Amino acid sequence: MRVSTRFSDAVHIIAFINIYHGKIPLTSDNIAGSIGTSPVVVRRIMSQLNKAGILNTKKGTKTPKIARKLSEISLFDIYLAVEGSQQHLFTVDTKTNPACIVGGNIQQVLGQVYDEAEKAAYNKLNQTTMQDVVDDILLRQRIKEQGMR
Repeated sequence: MRVSTRFSDAVHIIAFINIYHGKIPLTSDNIAGSIGTSPVVVRRIMSQLNKAGILNTKKGTKTPKIARKLSEISLFDIYLAVEGSQQHLFTVDTKTNPACIVGGNIQQVLGQVYDEAEKAAYNKLNQTTMQDVVDDILLRQRIKEQGMR
């Protein structure tokens, strides 16, 4: 099963819009070139972020805007916007053999572990803002540029 990259692509889009605002046209082509995906995927994700009140976009324009301060947008907000609240990070196989010691107990055991791991992950995403992400991107870029000199 392939793991979705919608969440990381959504974070990428918001960071790109923030960093390149006023410097280049913020077209879905330009954003897609940075992500390494298609403009259609970018437009689909931007639409989801728009519906969630994270971006302000208008179809056919090159002027997407971030709807709130970066410090007010948590990674969990973005996750919910593009993945939804029903998406789980881990899934227990429900087709195990209940007559087997492992098959009869693994679902309950792993279910508890997975629930705790998801809660920890969601808490971390809720504590991390887009401002944290953009600040780290810019810091890493400064370090790269210093190393080139």
